[in-house]
Parts: sequence; structure tokens; C-alpha cells
Amino acid sequence: MHKIVFLDRDSLEAQLRCPAFEHEWTEYGATKAGQVAERLRDATIAITNKVALREADIAALPQLKMVAIAATGTDNVDLAACRARGIVVANIRDYALVTVPEHVFTLILALRRRLLDYARDVAAGRWQQSSRFCLLDHPISDLAGSRLGIIGYGTLGRRVAAIGRAFGMQVCASSRTPVAEPDVIDLPLPELLATCDVVSLHLPLTAQTRGMIGAAQLARMKRSALLINTARGGLVDEAALADALREGSIGGAGFDVLSQEPPVDGNPLLDPGLPNFILTPHVAWASAGAMQTLADMLMDNIEAFARGQPINAL
Repeated sequence: MHKIVFLDRDSLEAQLRCPAFEHEWTEYGATKAGQVAERLRDATIAITNKVALREADIAALPQLKMVAIAATGTDNVDLAACRARGIVVANIRDYALVTVPEHVFTLILALRRRLLDYARDVAAGRWQQSSRFCLLDHPISDLAGSRLGIIGYGTLGRRVAAIGRAFGMQVCASSRTPVAEPDVIDLPLPELLATCDVVSLHLPLTAQTRGMIGAAQLARMKRSALLINTARGGLVDEAALADALREGSIGGAGFDVLSQEPPVDGNPLLDPGLPNFILTPHVAWASAGAMQTLADMLMDNIEAFARGQPINAL
């Protein structure tokens, strides 16, 4: 009989159906790093959204047979250690194909239309004091006719591209594999950064992608360009981005992720004085529909493993 332990159940606000096989179920609202091995001591299946399972944890869990990640990102699980032990690791794929691209364009539009700046002006009474019918203190730019650069042209990147085309944007992409779509311009990263008006990141966090956007890359971008990150915080050097925003070397940025979440130790991007910057608390994935789809797929992964036919295995 399988013993299933969910380490951070409170991170998933959705209904979970009962697995269709004999099992014991234990769940914890949240789990700290020092509690992982003890809580998984007898588990054969571990479920984690963001709780880390490192090599030392895995070595202390001889009964563990599967790690079911309740997310797409896998940087919180030591995949090499799991492979060495023959532990199946499965993640969730393609559940956020609507919610994440919509959030990307929520950030883009808010920044290009200077939405927060104008809302603050109205709240401060500045429109009421205006001598004209409108207040035009912040420059507004259209998306139509501008160039959208997508770094990482997977499923989410393609969905973002489709919305960009609907707005009349020219789409460019930089990807590990050549982009074959005739209406997408395939560019090397330096050229994409130098020529695009909006740059959106859609990459996993790996040893190769960590810190891939740093001071040198930001310096290549147009002074009017926006940088959007709904992928992983570690992709960007956050101190370098804060400096670029203060210096006006890029036009603005919209982030839904940080390198440490929650940012309990502070972060340079938490500075409320950063100009034309919007930070949301890792919610791009979290529409009600997307979370329920994720929950259903999580149970699909676990049931397939129990049948001896794993799916979405890494």
C-alpha cells in the first residue's frame, strides 16, 4: 500500500480527488526544510509544490518511490539524486496556458499605458487640480507596431506570441531549437535584446539559465524597453535590474517571481521607489481554473505511477 505525503497542501487552493488505489494520505499545510525527512520517513509518494527535496533528504528516505511535483518548475527537487535512486519524478505541464499569458499582458499593458502611475495621480487629487480635461504626465505607448521578444519558445512562449500578434506586435524569439513559424523572427539573444520593445522570459531555472539576464544583457536593451518575467526569479540579476530601472537604462519591468519566495530576507526589487516597475507575488499561474486543472493533473500523475505506467516523468 502506498503512503502519500503532501508537504505543502496550503499552496494549492483546489479540490483533490481521492487516489483510485489503496493508500494512506497525510498532508501538511506547510513544511520547513528541517522537517522534510521526518515527515517523509515512511512515504512512498511525496507531493511537493515548492518545498525543496535535496540530496540529503532523498538519501534519508529509503521507502520513497515517487516525487509528484505540484508545479511545472523542478528546481526544488534534486533530479540527479532521484535518478540515482530510481525514484520517479513527475511534474505538471501545460496547465497554465491561459492564465500565465494573460498575466504577461496584464503587466505589459499596465506598464506601457502607465496604469499605476495614472491611478496614483487620481488618488492623490492631481487630475482634480488639472487645468485641462485630461492629465498627460506619463508617456503612453501602443503595443501595435512594436516588437515582442520571447526568450524560451515553448508552449507558454507560443501562447504569448499569439496574443502579441493579436495586438499587432511583431514577434521575435530566441530558443534552444530553431523556430520554424514563418511569422516569428528567430534571433540570437543579443540581437533580440537590442531590438525588441518588450522582452518576456519563459524558461526553466537551470544551471545554464540562472542569472542569464545580468547587467551586460540589460545594457543591450533599448532605453524604452520592458522586461517581463513570469518564469523564475533566478533568471535575472535582481540588483542589476534595480540599478537599470533607477538609471533609466530600460523603460520598465514587470515581475511575478523573485529569486527567494517569499522574500523574507529582503530583495532589491522590493524598493517602492523603483520607477515603472510592477511586482506581483507569484500569482500568474493561480487562476481558479488553472489551479483545479493542476490538481487534477497531479492526481493523474500519481495514479499513472501506481498503475506502473508513469506519465510526465522527468
